[in-house]
Amino acid sequence: MSNSEWNDAEANVLPEKVEKLVEQDEIPKTSNRKRVVVVGLGMVGISFIEKLMKFDVKRREYDVIVIGEEAHLAYNRVGLTSFFQHREVENLYLNPASWYASMPEGSLNYHLNTLVTSVDTEKKTVETSQGQTVPYDILVLATGSDAVLPRHTPGHDAKGVFVYRTIEDLQKLIEFSATKKGTTGAVVGGGLLGLEAAKAMMDLENFGQVKLIERNRWVLSRQLDSDAGNMVLEQVRALGLDVLLSKRVGRIDTDEENNVTGVTFEDGEKMDCTCICFAIGIKARDELARQSGIKCADRGGGIVINPDLSTSAPDVYAIGECASWESQTFGLIAPGIEMADVLAFNFTQAKAHQARTFKSPDLSTKLKLLGVEVASFGDFFADRDGPKDLPVKRHGGKKEGTIEAKDRVKGLTDGPPPSPVKALTYKDPFQQIYKKYLFTMDGKYLLGGMMIGDTKDYVKLVPMVKNKKALEVPPSELIVGASKGDDDSADLDDDTQVCSCHNVLKGDIATAVKDGTCKSIGDVKSCTKAGTGCGGCMPLIQTIFNKTMMSMGQEVKNHLCPHFEYSRADLFNIIYVKKLQSFTEIMAQCGKDPESLGCEACKPTIGSIIASLFNKHIIDSERRGLQDTNDRFLANIQRNGTFSVIPRVSGGEITADKLIVIGTVAKKYGLYCKITGGQRIDMFGARKQDLPAIWQFLIDGGMESGHAYAKSLRTVKSCVGTTWCRFGLADSVGMAVRLEERYKSIRSPHKIKGGVSGCVRECAEAQNKDFGLIATEKGYNIFVGGNGGAKPRHSELLAKDVPPDDIVPMLDRYLAFYIRTADKLQRTARWIENLPGGIKYLREVILEDKLGICADLEKQMEDLVGSFFCEWTEVLNSPERMKLFSQFANTDEGVQTIENVEDRGQQRPAYWPKDAVTEDFRGKEWSALSWQPLAQSDQFTDSATGSSLAVKRGDTQLAIFKVKGKYYATQQMCPHKRAFVLSDGLIGDDAKTDKLWVSCPYHKRNYELKGDDAGKCGNDETVNIATFPVEAREDGMVYVKLPPVEELDGLLGTERWKVKKEETEVDPFESMDKKLAGFKGRKGVQASHLAGGLGAKGKADAILAGGERGANGMDW
Repeated sequence: MSNSEWNDAEANVLPEKVEKLVEQDEIPKTSNRKRVVVVGLGMVGISFIEKLMKFDVKRREYDVIVIGEEAHLAYNRVGLTSFFQHREVENLYLNPASWYASMPEGSLNYHLNTLVTSVDTEKKTVETSQGQTVPYDILVLATGSDAVLPRHTPGHDAKGVFVYRTIEDLQKLIEFSATKKGTTGAVVGGGLLGLEAAKAMMDLENFGQVKLIERNRWVLSRQLDSDAGNMVLEQVRALGLDVLLSKRVGRIDTDEENNVTGVTFEDGEKMDCTCICFAIGIKARDELARQSGIKCADRGGGIVINPDLSTSAPDVYAIGECASWESQTFGLIAPGIEMADVLAFNFTQAKAHQARTFKSPDLSTKLKLLGVEVASFGDFFADRDGPKDLPVKRHGGKKEGTIEAKDRVKGLTDGPPPSPVKALTYKDPFQQIYKKYLFTMDGKYLLGGMMIGDTKDYVKLVPMVKNKKALEVPPSELIVGASKGDDDSADLDDDTQVCSCHNVLKGDIATAVKDGTCKSIGDVKSCTKAGTGCGGCMPLIQTIFNKTMMSMGQEVKNHLCPHFEYSRADLFNIIYVKKLQSFTEIMAQCGKDPESLGCEACKPTIGSIIASLFNKHIIDSERRGLQDTNDRFLANIQRNGTFSVIPRVSGGEITADKLIVIGTVAKKYGLYCKITGGQRIDMFGARKQDLPAIWQFLIDGGMESGHAYAKSLRTVKSCVGTTWCRFGLADSVGMAVRLEERYKSIRSPHKIKGGVSGCVRECAEAQNKDFGLIATEKGYNIFVGGNGGAKPRHSELLAKDVPPDDIVPMLDRYLAFYIRTADKLQRTARWIENLPGGIKYLREVILEDKLGICADLEKQMEDLVGSFFCEWTEVLNSPERMKLFSQFANTDEGVQTIENVEDRGQQRPAYWPKDAVTEDFRGKEWSALSWQPLAQSDQFTDSATGSSLAVKRGDTQLAIFKVKGKYYATQQMCPHKRAFVLSDGLIGDDAKTDKLWVSCPYHKRNYELKGDDAGKCGNDETVNIATFPVEAREDGMVYVKLPPVEELDGLLGTERWKVKKEETEVDPFESMDKKLAGFKGRKGVQASHLAGGLGAKGKADAILAGGERGANGMDW
C-alpha cells in the first residue's frame, strides 16, 4: 500500500487542502473526537501523523498530541550526515513549523524537549518530565532506538567517546573535533552507520586521519558477502579512509583527565586516537513500555506487537524501531513507514475496508556510501544461511527446495545437503562492479542478491523477489542485459515501488501526472514525497514523469518561447553562422513575428548569446533592453531595491591592501559585508545612484568587476596547495588564478563555477563544480558537470593526469561546446545528463575530436577571452552610460522603500511583507486628471527592445515606458512584494492577442500596459497596477496625466507602502538564543574576548583616526 493512496494525499499539500476545506466549510465540527497521543516525533512518528492527518482531514475523528523528547521538530535522520555541511537543523526538517500550525484547529499539537516518564494503561494517561498528565484514548509509541554504547568496555565514559544518532550527537562531535585538529579520529563499526559516521568525520576536515575499526573480515557484513564487502573496502580505502579489520576494542585508553588517548584491542595491539565514535548498532527504546507493564521482548528488546501493531495493553500501539514483530526489530526506515501506513489506514479506513496487518517487511536497501553505490535485496544471504522462504510451484507441485524424508536420513550420515540455492555472480575489478543474484535450483525464481557499483536494475529486481513470479528469461539475462544506461520505467508495473524511503509506487506518480495534480517534477516530489528521502530514486522518477507526459501527448517542445520556434542551441548556431549582432536582425530572421518585442524569456537568452559571441557592452543601445535587472545595472538587485557589489578576487587570493580598499568603501557607504561561498567578499545595500562612485573607488584601488550579476564565470575556488600546505602536490592557487583570469566575463547559458584542489583531500570542493581540477602526482584530474543548488550533482571525471599545459585547451573546448549547445538556463550538470551518451560522448567530442570541431572551439574561446574588458571601467569612462545609474530621471534625490534593521552589527532591510497588496489600483476613480511634465523625450531611446525609466512626483514613484514610438505609464510599485522596480522590468508582447506587458524583475509578475486590460497582471489575478495616459510633446517633454499630488500620494505614495520593520520583523532566533545564552565562547559580534579590548568598531575607528591606543599612525 502506497503512502500516497488518498487523492488529496500528500502532507506537503495538506496546508493548501485544509485552507480550501475551511473556506468551503467542509471540515466537520464534531466534538466527540478521540485523542491520539504519539510518543516520539521522529521519522516514523511524523509519518504516522502525516498519514493520519491526510486520511482524517475530512472526517475529524481524531485530535493528535505528539510529544517529542528532542528539541527539534521531526527531521530526516537518513540524511543526518548532510548536517556537517550546512549546520542548519531546519534544512533537515521533514515539515516546517508552519505545516503543523496549518492543520485544522485543535487537530494537531506538539510538545518538544519533553520526555514521557510513565504510562498508566488503566487510567489511560501519560506523565511527562515537566509534570504534565496527558490523557489519551489511543496511545502510539514511536520511541525509536538508542545507539549502542559498549558500557562493559573500560573507558566508555571518557571525554571523546561519541555515538552517531541524533543532531545533538553530531553537534557535540563537531564541537569536540574543533579542539582536536590534526589528530586521529576513530569509528568503531563497519556497517551502514559506521561508514556514514566515518564519512562525516572526514568531512569535518579537523582530524588529520580517520580510522574505521571493524570486528569482521570485511565491511557491511550484514548486507554483503566477503567479495562484495572487500570491493567496497577497496574503494573506501582509496578515498582516504584507513580501515582496520578483525579488530575488537578491548579498552579505551585515557589520560589523567579522562581524555581519550587511544584504544587497546583485544589482541593487545594499541592505536592512538583522540576521538572514538561508536556505530555498532541500535537498541530499541522500550524502557517506557517495560516500566508501564507493557509486554516487551526478553531477547533483543522491543515492544512486542501483534500483526495489527497493538501491544499487550488495550489501545496502545507501537511502531518503528521500538517495536518487536515476531521477535525482530528493524533498524531501517522503510519498515517503520510501512507500520505507520498500516496503523493510520486501520484507524481511518478499516470501517469500509478490510483492516491491514503488518507483514514481513522488505529489508532491501539501496544507497550510496562514500560515493560507492551499494544495494542488497530480497533474501541476500540465502546461499549462506539457507533460504527463509521458497516459492511454491503451481499446479500442486511441492514447495521449491523441499527436502524429502529420505534426504534427511541421508543427511545424518553424509552431512547436511547443500543449500537449495544457486548463485550467479559477475565481478568487474576494473570498474569496481560486483553483482550476485541468488536463484532457486531450477533458475525459475529470483530469491535475492547484492550489487556494488552498478545498481540501476535494483528497482526492477526487487518486485521480482516480492511477487515470487517465475522468471520469463534465463537468469543470465538479468546480469548480462542489466546495464542499459539510464534508469528505464517502461517495463515496470504500476505496483512497483520506486521510492523505498516513502513507499511510493510507480502508479502513484503516473496517476498524479495523468489527473493533472503534478505538472512538473517538483510537483511530483511535493505531492507524493517520492525522491525526498535519500534521493537515490530521482533519475527513475524523472523518467516516469517524462514518459507519462509523453503518453498524454503533453511533450513540451524545446522552443525558446512563443516568439521563436528554435531551442537556445539552434538559435545560437543561426546567430553564429549568420553573424547576427542585434535583436532587430535576430527577430527579423529567426522570430515568428519580425516586428515583435520578444519577452522576458527570450530577451535575456538572446542578450547572453550575443555577449557569448561578440562580447559588446551589454548596457549599450538596444542590448540594454535585453538584460534582466542584474545585468542592466551590473550588480545584483536585492529585495529592497539596492544592489550588491562584488569585486573579483581571482582564486580567492587577496592582498591586505585590497582588503583595506574593500573595507574602506564598505565603511564609507554603510554596506553590509559577507564572505561568499566562492571565496570573495559581497557588499550589500548599495544604492543604484551610488554604484558608479563605489566602483570608481574600487577600480582606482586595483580591483575590477566580479561579474557576480551575470550568467558567466563566477569564481574558481582554490585551496592553498603548495603555496603553503604541506600536503599539496601543485600550486592550486596559481592554477585557479590563471583559469579565473582567462574565463572571467564570458557569458554562458547559466553561471559557471570552478575549483582547483592541490591534492586528493579536496579542500576546494572541485568535484561539485562546473569544472574542477584535483592535483595528482602526474598533473591534474579534470572533473566536469557538478553543481550544488536545488539539485546537487557530483561531477564526473573528464580526463586523468592531465599535464598543466593541456588544461586550458581542454577547458576551452569544454566551455565553448557548452556555450554552443546547452539549453537556456541549463547548468552543465543537466547539459551533460542530456547529451547523447553523457560523459562518454563528451569525452569523445572534447578529447578525441569526434566531431572535428576542437580547433574551432579553441579559436572561438580564444577570440572571446581576447575581447575582455572590465564592464564597470567602461561605464566610468562613458558619461552616457553613467546617466543610466540614477533612481529617478527627473530628480537627484533618493528614496528608501524598506526600512533598515540592525542585525549582528550591520544594517539589513526589514523582512518582506507576508502578503501581497490586493488593492484595486487600476480601478481607482480619480477626482480630476491633469497633464504633468515628468521627463524629457531625449532620455528615452528608440530601441527595438523598448526603453524605460522611473520618475517621482510628490511622494509617488512612476514608471514610464517607450515602445515602438508610443509611451505608457504605470505606478512603479509591484504589489506582489511592494517592490518599487517596474521601470527595470523587461517588456514583452504577443502580436496574436495584441498584448504588451512589463515583467517585474523580482518574481516575473507580468502587467498589461495597453488596451482594456491595462494594469491587469497576466499571471497573478490577485494583483494589479494603476496606469496613466502619457504623451510626448513638441517642447521635448513627456507628459503624464495624473490626479492631484495629495490624491495620488494617498493611493501610491512611497511612505504609505514602505515596508516598515515593526510591520514584518519577527526574531526567528528568539528561542534558539535563549538556549545559547551563557554558552562558553559566545560573545557579541563586535566585542573582543580580551579584557578591555576595543572590539571591531572601536579598533577600526582607532585605525581610521590615524593611530591605535595612542600610537602615532599605523604600524605596518
